[in-house]
Amino acid sequence: MNKVFLIGRLTRDPQASTLDSGRSYCRFSIAVDRFSRDRENSVDFINIITWNELAQNCVKYLAKGSQVAVFGSIQTGSYERDGVRRQTFDVRADQVEFLTRANGGAQQGQGEQVARDEAIDELKEVDDDDMPF
Repeated sequence: MNKVFLIGRLTRDPQASTLDSGRSYCRFSIAVDRFSRDRENSVDFINIITWNELAQNCVKYLAKGSQVAVFGSIQTGSYERDGVRRQTFDVRADQVEFLTRANGGAQQGQGEQVARDEAIDELKEVDDDDMPF
């Protein structure tokens, strides 16, 4: 099983691009704290890639310093530069929760959180007598 859940802050503004096929994507990296009992805390820098509508929302609502929760999977790749083969590791995000704005304020009403809140509101309106169980 290849599943990843990370919480961190963007280290730079998201960078958007579009493929020749018309699919849009965006790349950014997040700083994630790593805690250890025997050492001082350290930070890992994780590259994230998002696609299509999620990519557009990330570019629109995120900036350097924004705190996010990322759900996705690890994808590997490789390339060759100057005769040296290099391996890449990225997290392909299936979902990005916008937790705070870059200035530290709470991010409300943005992206997928809006859809989730609307779905919860709809469920609250269902009468118990309408339930089949």
